[in-house]
Amino acid sequence: MSVDTATVAKIASLARIKVSEPELAAMVPELNGILAWVEQLAEVDVTGIEPMTAVIENHQRLRDDVIDADPLTGGGIRDKVLANAPAPEHGFFGVPKVIE
Repeated sequence: MSVDTATVAKIASLARIKVSEPELAAMVPELNGILAWVEQLAEVDVTGIEPMTAVIENHQRLRDDVIDADPLTGGGIRDKVLANAPAPEHGFFGVPKVIE
C-alpha cells in the first residue's frame, strides 16, 4: 500500500491539521516508509510465540488474602468499626445513593 499527496491531504483534513503543499510532499515518502515497515512486520512468522506485556518477565508477588484476627493490627473488629457507622448495612458501610 502506498499513499499519494491527495491521500495525505485527506488524512490531514480528517485530523484537522493544517499542512502546506511543501509539507504534504515531504510527508508522502515518510508515510510510505512507515507503511512499508508495517508490511515488513506483517511478514514475520510468529506462530507459537506467546504475546508479551513487557520485555522483562515480571511476576507479581502475591500473598494470601487472610483477615488478621489480631485486634492490635486491625483485624477481627468489624462489629466495633461498624458501630461508628451512621447506617451500617449487612456488615458494610451504608452510603447515600448518589446516582439515580
